[in-house]
Amino acid sequence: MSKLSEIPIKVEVYDALSDWEVHTGEGENVIAKRMKGRYRTLKNFSMSVWLIYFLGPYLRWDGHQAVLLDIPKQQFHLFGLTLYPQDIWVLSLTLLFFAILLAAATSIAGRVFCGYFCFQTVWTDVFTFIESQFEGNTPQKQRKFNTAPMTTNKAIRKLGKHIVWLAIAILTGISFSAWFTDAYQLWGDIFSLQAATPVWVAMGIFTFFTYWFAGFMREQVCFWLCPYARLQGVMYDQETVLPAYDAVRGEPRGKLSRSGTQDANKGSCIDCKLCVAVCPTGIDIRKGQQEGCITCGLCIDACDSIMDKINEPRGLIRYASHKELHQGQAEVSLFKRPRVIVYSLIMAFSIIGVGYGFTHFDPTEFNVVHERRPLYIQMSNGDIQNKYTLKLLNKTDQPLVVNYHIEGLSSASVDGLEQGVTIKPGKVVPVTALVRLPSDTTESGLHEFHFIATSEGSSAISNRYKAVFIAP
Repeated sequence: MSKLSEIPIKVEVYDALSDWEVHTGEGENVIAKRMKGRYRTLKNFSMSVWLIYFLGPYLRWDGHQAVLLDIPKQQFHLFGLTLYPQDIWVLSLTLLFFAILLAAATSIAGRVFCGYFCFQTVWTDVFTFIESQFEGNTPQKQRKFNTAPMTTNKAIRKLGKHIVWLAIAILTGISFSAWFTDAYQLWGDIFSLQAATPVWVAMGIFTFFTYWFAGFMREQVCFWLCPYARLQGVMYDQETVLPAYDAVRGEPRGKLSRSGTQDANKGSCIDCKLCVAVCPTGIDIRKGQQEGCITCGLCIDACDSIMDKINEPRGLIRYASHKELHQGQAEVSLFKRPRVIVYSLIMAFSIIGVGYGFTHFDPTEFNVVHERRPLYIQMSNGDIQNKYTLKLLNKTDQPLVVNYHIEGLSSASVDGLEQGVTIKPGKVVPVTALVRLPSDTTESGLHEFHFIATSEGSSAISNRYKAVFIAP
């Protein structure tokens, strides 16, 4: 068997087939044929990830909602761990990881996010499946149903379809709100019409756009509204693996004879157009890479099924790189691609940062602010005074009684820190400290010392803050 690099590549074959194809949405929506296959199975499995969106808010942890994004209180609760605005860097690293993961996946295998995980793609697939159950499970049956005159049966089936669509759209809106408030209480508030205004607003927005986008616009959202579809072109290179048609093997196309045999002078493609029929965006992958291709691989399932029937090897349409099809080069290892290496390093940095953050959260956040106007004052007895504001954030779920003192200024006196301060969970109680030094024992310049904050009954909670005393 010849090596891949020894196979002659006829680039002109691809040039002759290349044709930009965009479904403008004029006329009827794309009605894609649904058929079984390995990529359809993979798509169904990846779509099930979105069950977390619907079920996640109902998980409990120590009697509380496991994941709660409490915006009014500026607290994010994650399985017993509470994040505050001061911990936003951990969330930023998490978002950075997923952003780079998206870019890395695109550079490796194209728009796999669009094809397998995108909420628009997933919801559209669910809506079209529901439509097929009411109006026909094949494109031909659906077109016949839609062109038939209106009857009671047709009206009932149409109404049933839209009722299920609206139910899913409303559930989508409620599920979004459930991440930001107690999920179980939310249902009671909704049915009793006592829900907060933001809940009704979120439900209205999500219901409308889910129903409209997934039910009516469908692939047009990917073509005209999604900015990510426009950005992905810059993430491709000639080594990116995409669903592609092997024109050298498939051309020239030819129909099967009545005996079921194929002309020896024809290619493997019998022009059945099944690859077009199953495409969610209605493109013809045989015309080259298209803007509407979401790399879901359903065209591969369709083509492989035909190849099996005509006793041809699979792979006429397959995941392949530009270099493989146009230059006959073997696939390059991921670890030899600079772009993938850079993406991997960034993701590794993000994971390390997130892991460090989640394992090193302090139960408190201690901060000291030095009064700037004035930086110091001289008392009537000659003492030099600096003013400080102490702020300690209680990140625990129990009130803390905190005591403050200073270390590092042996002759200093402090006013304002004589008594302990009670700080409720999630709260900050500012405390003013007046630190004085005798002028006859104080040298001019900066004097470093520490504020110490300790919690009564919990020796593990102790904070030190390095401060500076300024003397003239």
